[in-house]
Amino acid sequence: QVQLVESGGGLVQAGGSLRLSCAASGRTFSTYAMGWFRQAPGKEREFVAVTNHGGGSTYYADYADSVKGRFTISRDDAKSTLYLQMNSLKPEDTAVYYCAARAGTWYGLNSIALLDYWGQGTQVTVSS
Repeated sequence: QVQLVESGGGLVQAGGSLRLSCAASGRTFSTYAMGWFRQAPGKEREFVAVTNHGGGSTYYADYADSVKGRFTISRDDAKSTLYLQMNSLKPEDTAVYYCAARAGTWYGLNSIALLDYWGQGTQVTVSS
């Protein structure tokens, strides 16, 4: 079992930045695919960014087109923590952001249903 707890959400003006954190516990964090997803009111949950273990100390990141160049996903395996640095935020980035994990790999074109564990979410609101 893996427990995921997000933090770092809040209210920010357009053009501003936030950094989200996801603390994981319960299993070997380093071998899991870890990702960020978001859900805006009235919309389906969507992929934002994911990082997959590529062997050794190598990880690969994948991003939704809507956040490429603005968001950066990273992980600190020693702290079992996943991060999402969000820059140049836009009002359309407003959503509840969720951390998720899967044993093995997960890529942006895969089904969200394949993810094994989810956090409770953290609200990000971007004002115009």
